[in-house]
Amino acid sequence: MANRVITVREALNEAMREEMERDELVFVMGEEVGEYNGAYKVTKGLLDTFGPQRVIDTPISEMSIAGTGVGAAFMGMRPIVEFMSFNFSMQAIDQVINSAAKTRYMSGGQLTSPIVFRGPNSSAARVAAQHSQCFASWYAHCPGLIVLAPYTPREAKALLKHAIRLNDPVVFLEHELLYGMKGEVSDDSDFCDSLTACVEREGSDVTVTAFSFMVGKALEAASILEKEGIDVEVVNIRSLRPFDVETVVNSVKKTNHCVCVEEGWPYAGIASEQSMLLMEHAFDYLDAPVVRVTAEDTPLPYAHNLETMALPQVDNIVQAVKNIRQ
Repeated sequence: MANRVITVREALNEAMREEMERDELVFVMGEEVGEYNGAYKVTKGLLDTFGPQRVIDTPISEMSIAGTGVGAAFMGMRPIVEFMSFNFSMQAIDQVINSAAKTRYMSGGQLTSPIVFRGPNSSAARVAAQHSQCFASWYAHCPGLIVLAPYTPREAKALLKHAIRLNDPVVFLEHELLYGMKGEVSDDSDFCDSLTACVEREGSDVTVTAFSFMVGKALEAASILEKEGIDVEVVNIRSLRPFDVETVVNSVKKTNHCVCVEEGWPYAGIASEQSMLLMEHAFDYLDAPVVRVTAEDTPLPYAHNLETMALPQVDNIVQAVKNIRQ
């Protein structure tokens, strides 16, 4: 199959369009997903193709949107619920956790919840603290959920298609600053990526793990460090739950060092969990303690200069790598 260069936004749109064509049980619902083509134009054109029965504009009520979607999933439908921002998913967290995530277990497998909750997560650009949180560790903490965070257009399309076909609830964390990113995507409509981590860059000296927008920062840092004689391996973990321990451990066995990068806060974060997993599975291979590079432990400021200081930057990753190589 041929590859095409498209944006993350277009890749997500294609994934939904192809799955809606493949399975009439798949439908999209959320605020402004139809007439307005989505707040970030990810659902552009879907209403024209599939009509208002399958592309449903909802009132501004995340709890009712999520609850309706979960109920439809219990009845055998395959809803895709768009949150205009995952910051607003807090209004719906009871439905996501207590209904979608737990019902398969609590029903002894009699009820499943094949639903995807998707939308932009984490920071954007100067939208202040109430619109700039990373919910990766929140949702990855909860059994019953699958949590995915793609980086490239290829991953965005393939993982969303995979998510839609799963019989368990999926929290699909996109990133607003990646929607315009371009990359190659397969023309194969059945191409669905696995939930394993991906080695984006081979290296021998230090493993740097990251997900979503931070993968790009890690790759930039690796290019800078290469000029200084440090060979960095970058692992894109992309599936936060289930977590691909094997790929990360195998990388650390090779490099003997690890820096975990995430856009979320340090306390009880994804990087914290990775650090413990490496203690359990690769302690004897570590030549230095695992290091975290995270956002500052504070609500994100609005001012551009303070926002930059509060979020992980390339220089922070470069310095962390140098520190553990000393």
